[in-house]
Amino acid sequence: MKTIKILFADDDLKYSMLLKRFLEVEGYEVTYAGNGRIALEQYPSLKPDLVLLDINMPELNGFEVAQKIREQDHHVLIFFLSDRSDKADRLKGFDLRANDYLAKPFYPEELLARIRERFQCANEVVESETYTFGKSTFNYTTNEIRTGNNKVLITSRQAEILRILAKNLNVSVDREIILNNVWGDSSYANSLALNVQISYLRKALRNDASVKIGSLMKKGYVLQVEK
Repeated sequence: MKTIKILFADDDLKYSMLLKRFLEVEGYEVTYAGNGRIALEQYPSLKPDLVLLDINMPELNGFEVAQKIREQDHHVLIFFLSDRSDKADRLKGFDLRANDYLAKPFYPEELLARIRERFQCANEVVESETYTFGKSTFNYTTNEIRTGNNKVLITSRQAEILRILAKNLNVSVDREIILNNVWGDSSYANSLALNVQISYLRKALRNDASVKIGSLMKKGYVLQVEK
């Protein structure tokens, strides 16, 4: 069975070492980071299955780390472990698509039970969410676009955009709808970011000449398939 890798970020060293050892005894591979910046630096090479984040950390707090991780990866599990237990913090954590939020103090056995429950669910057979257009198949679950023998991996944000367009195949989708669903608002900065992500998606789809993303007078986009 694959060893589950955990990235654990908390600036309380004594507490963290105790929890780290507890999880390692239970068979998990735990990498410790003393602040949010270090955690974010370790994340790409570690490729953890689970990220445990304290919120009050120097340099980058837990919310900031979670947001940056979610910009690139919407599959990894994220748990917040924090002494900030008020409703607003919990809601913010889940707004960032965290999978769980434990208020300190908690029993280590409670965390262990939640980890086991999550990975038990993850190991069950899950049907992939796929879309077929032209000569291509887009797997939203894995962020893959396959055209014949060619496979292209896209980012989670690009996958969110392509999913919206694929659900409305050959129908224009207003920019406001995409911006509000993917970024949460239609600010000028996010509008510029959308332009950039569309250009990347067009490159990702270039293996399929029958498919293109069209622009409609800067008002929206349409995923078009030649008949």
